[in-house]
Amino acid sequence: MTEPVVLTRSENRVFIITLNRPDKRNALTKEVVEQLNAAWRAFEAGDDRVAVLTASGDRAFTAGADLEDIPHDLWRAIPGIGVEVTKPVIAAVSGWVVGGGLLFVQYADLAVASTTAKFVYPEAKVGFAGGLIASLAARIPHKAVMELVLLGEPIDANRAYELGLVNKVVPEGQQLQAALDYAAKLADNAPKVLALLKNFIGQTLPKGPSEAAGIARRAVDGVTFSEDIAEGLAAFKAKRPPLFVGR
Repeated sequence: MTEPVVLTRSENRVFIITLNRPDKRNALTKEVVEQLNAAWRAFEAGDDRVAVLTASGDRAFTAGADLEDIPHDLWRAIPGIGVEVTKPVIAAVSGWVVGGGLLFVQYADLAVASTTAKFVYPEAKVGFAGGLIASLAARIPHKAVMELVLLGEPIDANRAYELGLVNKVVPEGQQLQAALDYAAKLADNAPKVLALLKNFIGQTLPKGPSEAAGIARRAVDGVTFSEDIAEGLAAFKAKRPPLFVGR
């Protein structure tokens, strides 16, 4: 049987999510987006207190969108946009961190990179843009963002650390353990305080147009695909009063 393109496991109150297409440099497809969306939902609904997002293989955290199966709804895979995630998220990356991979680092609460990590956002060179990267300007200096997104040229792990894009740079192969060390400390802290501070800080950070649109779309989808809309339509057809349950 073929392995899932996204693996999940729980370990010491930490939910570990792994991009699992190493033969394709963990390129992002529609299937990857669907499985990531499900993984974030499972994390938010479960008892684990922290999530770590990492990837299989050492060539790339992700090579970005798979151009043979472009996930135009990538926003659905981003924690805080496609799925409301109230608990801390840590990214652990190595190798190439391309396009959507940079978005995962951008929207994580903490990030660890190996010395081999290279960050690049090549949309201007490919001719496609989704706009989610705009919110990076709320997280690192404006001129650095413009250099990254307009030139589309890579920066290394040390430069990412200098800019505040990552919290720590470690030797190759140690990025997951470093992220788990962060996670162990977070898992011991008060969950309600972590959620409160994450929420307040999230409200303080400006949101780009695509991020705001994604959050609005998530809210609308919550109604569009709810049990209540199915009940409402069924009741209308049956000419009876609806019995809404709020789900």
